[in-house]
Parts: sequence; C-alpha cells; structure tokens
Amino acid sequence: MSKSFGNFVGVNESASDMFGKLMSISDELMARYYELLLGRSPATDMHPLEAKKQLAFEIVRTYHSPAIAQKTLDDWTMRFSKRDLEHAELPTFSAKGLNQCDLVTLVWSAYREAFDLKKSRSEASRLIKQGSVELDGQTIRDPKAIVQVKSGQVLRLDKRHAVRIT
Repeated sequence: MSKSFGNFVGVNESASDMFGKLMSISDELMARYYELLLGRSPATDMHPLEAKKQLAFEIVRTYHSPAIAQKTLDDWTMRFSKRDLEHAELPTFSAKGLNQCDLVTLVWSAYREAFDLKKSRSEASRLIKQGSVELDGQTIRDPKAIVQVKSGQVLRLDKRHAVRIT
C-alpha cells in the first residue's frame, strides 16, 4: 500500500471509501493485502471477487462496526453486482435551476457538487458519448440532449459515481 501509488486505505476514511478501495485492488495484489491487513491468506477455493468482498468487509468491520460493514457490503452488492441504483443509498444532488438543461451541464454540475470532482465539460461530453451516463436507467449518448430533471431521478455518471436528484 502506498499513497504514491494511490492504493492506500486510510483508517479514518468512510466505510464506503474503504470498501470501494479494497474492492478495486487487482486480483494479483489481493493475497498481499490479505497478508498485510488480516495476517492470513485468502481461502484457495474462493473466487477473487468473493475474497475481495470478505477482505473489505473485515476491514470495515474492524475500523467501523459489524453493522456498518454489513450495510456497506449490502449497498455495494446492490450498486455494483445487481446494478440496482434505484434502491441503493446514493449521494444526493440538488438540481435547482437545472430543471431543463443540456446533459453536459447536468453531468458537470453533479460531479462538482456531489463528489467535489473537477471534471471538465469536455470530459463530461466524452463520458456521455461513450454511453457511461444514464438518467433513470436510460443511456443518453447525445451531449447536446436537453433533459427534464425531476426530484427522485437517478443519474449515473460513470461506473462508480451515481446520484439521486433532489
């Protein structure tokens, strides 16, 4: 683990950040993380995805609580395995003043306000053209599309970022 390589997990991070970082480690590095963090090897018959879930669960349980670890695991499974964003716990994004706007502005604003990520309008446009952006489960590939935004909608920005519009 190294801050320089960007693959560290801070003990004071939120449960979802910890879980997400541990789920994103490569299968090759996972055995080393098990040794470093848990002092043991993963079960040899366990699928790498399940081994990562177990590792992430145990680390979150250690630094937060068993209840928070279970909630984080359930949320991760809902968002990434089942891809059920409608029922997942998502950050909220206030779209006041954006009731009817172009998709690039909506995506650009959501990254900035909900995640404090400074994506450029060009990056937002590229994500839209690649098919990463969905509004209520519908992929929109036209960056110039004008969308109607209503409270309760789910906006998926990319594989890892999604918001519920308020």
